[in-house]
Amino acid sequence: MKKLFYLFIVFPFLLNAQQEDVSQLKDIYEQSLTNGKSYEWLDYLSNQIGGRLSGSLNAERAVEYTKKELEALGLDRVWLQPVMVPKWTRGVKEYAYIESAPGKTTPVNICALGGSVATPEGGLRGNIVEVNGVEELQVLGKEKLEGNIVFFNKPMQANLINTFEAYGGCVNQRYQGAQEAVKYGARGVIVRSLNLRLDDLPHTGSMSYGDLPASERIPAAAISTKDAELLSTMLKLDPDIYFFFSQKCRVFPDVKSYNVIGEITGSEYPEEIITVGGHLDSWDLGDGAHDDGAGCVQSMEVLRLLKETGYRPKRTIRVVLFMNEENGLRGARKYAEVAAEKGEEHLFALESDSGGFTPRGFSFDCRPDQFEKIEAWKPLFEPYLIHYFERGGSGADIGPLKNGETVLAGLRPDSQRYFDHHHAANDTFEHVNKRELELGAATMTSLIYLIDKYGFSNQPKIKG
Repeated sequence: MKKLFYLFIVFPFLLNAQQEDVSQLKDIYEQSLTNGKSYEWLDYLSNQIGGRLSGSLNAERAVEYTKKELEALGLDRVWLQPVMVPKWTRGVKEYAYIESAPGKTTPVNICALGGSVATPEGGLRGNIVEVNGVEELQVLGKEKLEGNIVFFNKPMQANLINTFEAYGGCVNQRYQGAQEAVKYGARGVIVRSLNLRLDDLPHTGSMSYGDLPASERIPAAAISTKDAELLSTMLKLDPDIYFFFSQKCRVFPDVKSYNVIGEITGSEYPEEIITVGGHLDSWDLGDGAHDDGAGCVQSMEVLRLLKETGYRPKRTIRVVLFMNEENGLRGARKYAEVAAEKGEEHLFALESDSGGFTPRGFSFDCRPDQFEKIEAWKPLFEPYLIHYFERGGSGADIGPLKNGETVLAGLRPDSQRYFDHHHAANDTFEHVNKRELELGAATMTSLIYLIDKYGFSNQPKIKG
């Protein structure tokens, strides 16, 4: 009898709540697609500011611009969080060629890896040894590698549908290649660009020397995939060819920068924080439209859409535009450090850092019981062709918030074209589709709305 009474009372309430959610999501998508601001913001970030390398003037301009735009939204609070970040500059354009015979050279496309030292004055010329990944260095040993330039030519695995998995399978040659090659006496490192297509665009990215003293560091550069194939073929025909490259990059002392933060204070549980964000810095070759201008403007749009649809959050919704994801994660670590010092309670954190392509869904770093609750909302997203709800990774910038309780999530757009642009000169505004960007913003807002409305407790919270 009690069970029947419960169903009689509660079922209409649940039905009404579901209809309310359907209506709210519809309103969010409609506002984003017909009255959105994300594309306009991205246009300014990309075309009026451009590449936002950590520690650069453009990064400073991006901080000022996004802070001003967040203030214009009428949020309850907007502020800058200071953080010391690395400063590295590329210098004049890099130059490289393959020398197959005295006076016979073939120019190739390269770019310095972020954090690399420069080549010696006048450039670096030497024989080149091709390896299929970091693991092969030990096999060849010092006898084969000493005094030579190491050419890492392990490609992204083309038969993996998840392109981020393919990226993860070979990114260590870019990040650790120089550090490892030094152990065997190499004089320099050339790395195949992490890109699934053949083109002439070298893709930069962060690299590390570990604890190597400055005097032992060797220059490292990426080579385009098309030229990597050419170099590999020429080495097969003649292993004694020479490679020459010149780059003028420099490392400076750390400088002060900022995370940009804005929030709507929760009306019922202000102590519970829901964070959404992307990283404001980018590499310098393009204008950082996909990586990660898109994630920044989508995160800003989440707060605007909640206000625009008249929804008053129960919990504090906070947007964080992190600085220095690309070559240090300093902004992410600073944000988590300050949150811990203040004893802040983060219920949920969502990151968009996979490009502004068509959204497919989300991956969640959480416990099974938390995921079970989230998965129950999946039918609400299916009319918008959002089908991907899986447990997995989240995002680099929200990773430091992981504590076993906070649910972390990453927006998962279609990733098939992402690495065509990632860290390359064609990561530019014209390669972002307005509608796809706006769909991503609406999808993020919808999830934030549901997290805020229902939380993760099985019982409703009662204010005392």
